[in-house]
Amino acid sequence: MGDLKVDFDKELCSRSINETVNGSHQFTIKGYSLAKGMGAGKCISSDIFTVGGYDWAIYFYPDGKNPEDSSMYVSVFIALASEGTDVRALFELTLVDQSGNGKHKVHSHFDRALESGPYTLKYRGSMWGYKRFFRRTTLENSDYIKDDCLIMNCTVGVVRTRLEGPKQYSIPLPPSDMGQGLRELLESEVGCDIVFQVGDENFRAHKLILAARSPVFRAQFFGLVGDPNLDKIVVKDIDPSIFKAMLLFIYTDKLPDVHEITGTTSMCTSTNMVQHLLAAADLYNLDRLKLLCESKLCEELSADTVATTLALAEQHHCSQLKAICLKFAANPANLGAVMQSEGFQHLEESCPSLLCEMLKTFALVDEESSMLSGRKRSGSSIYGLDLAADGAAAESMNPNARRVRRRY
Repeated sequence: MGDLKVDFDKELCSRSINETVNGSHQFTIKGYSLAKGMGAGKCISSDIFTVGGYDWAIYFYPDGKNPEDSSMYVSVFIALASEGTDVRALFELTLVDQSGNGKHKVHSHFDRALESGPYTLKYRGSMWGYKRFFRRTTLENSDYIKDDCLIMNCTVGVVRTRLEGPKQYSIPLPPSDMGQGLRELLESEVGCDIVFQVGDENFRAHKLILAARSPVFRAQFFGLVGDPNLDKIVVKDIDPSIFKAMLLFIYTDKLPDVHEITGTTSMCTSTNMVQHLLAAADLYNLDRLKLLCESKLCEELSADTVATTLALAEQHHCSQLKAICLKFAANPANLGAVMQSEGFQHLEESCPSLLCEMLKTFALVDEESSMLSGRKRSGSSIYGLDLAADGAAAESMNPNARRVRRRY
């Protein structure tokens, strides 16, 4: 009988790692001079952005937050805009130098140690920022304003703690190359057993791969009323470039690049192609492609495209895309430009019910904005820092704690 050996040399350990989940948002204020005169305590807010699982918003007070400052300073705050308790975070606010000299005005917690650690925001509506962010006369004569436009960058770092246990020995694995291999199979036409005639072009493919990816193709080739001996299909009402893009997705599981499909000289825009690709994905029950198209259309949303995208979302039952389009179009900052677009005129004629939904969304957005403004004016928020006349002295305030003065 052999001896039993126990390995006592292997060290077991664990690590608690504190780190930040960072995200940034750029807030542009066009027509800065028109914002003046709102009055102290009244602000312009950015869109909601998400970092570390929480929603945030930037508030800019062109006449300052405090009446006693007599509009001598502009105020800037970052607010927790979603439910949360004791959210710990670091912040960075940057005024962008638009002269091109790179002399940005930066207030950052990321490049220096804080005496008492990250700031804690107690609840939804808690705020951190500067009541005296910049002297207004100095700002208006600086390179931070160009063509009556002001640009601010905001970075939020939400503190997270994770535990790492002992790691075992491992061999690094390369990323999957299945998609590349299947694409090469499609392009080589080796083993193809079906031809699609789309307009003036023919596309060869493999029935088994198509059937594995699309319930429609599976039923067409191998269903109860399908024909496994089918070797040619004429496809109508789909542009050849769109069908090619759909085939590439089926084989690679990736959203193809518009220029790869149409060529760099094509007049077809990325948005237009993705809109047609979404319709094709819905026709062939390619749910992942449909979601990828929805996500891409959200990224490219603008006043010129939102109306056509909204009509598309309604037609193809894209509830998430529809909700985002309604919110974008109903935003007071976008509504005027949206109503002047060609797509909006088409929307009026083809989908009048969507105009009613847009009006309801506008009312909700306006109500939420009023409620949030009222919450800010209630004085229940935490004002993290108060710069004294652009100086180095800063003050942290918490309504439930004693006043602590810090100097950096």
